[in-house]
Amino acid sequence: MGKNKGKLINLGFDNVVMRDKIIVVTASGPKPIRRLIAEARRANRAIDATNGRKTRSVIVTDSNHIILSASEPKTLAQRIDGI
Repeated sequence: MGKNKGKLINLGFDNVVMRDKIIVVTASGPKPIRRLIAEARRANRAIDATNGRKTRSVIVTDSNHIILSASEPKTLAQRIDGI
């Protein structure tokens, strides 16, 4: 098992995700990402981990779920890398 394999990543507000389940972390602003979020909501695959805050990043998981986070993508990337 690699150094970061199986590690929990803090999304903020007591929400975590398994590092090895993450496919991509991206900003929430671009129109294609907003369409992806809307599609995931319609299909009940969206998980809102923002605690009512503005969505700043979107995490796509290997199970095709979309996790919305109030943390910046750069912050999440640093947590994933273990910095």
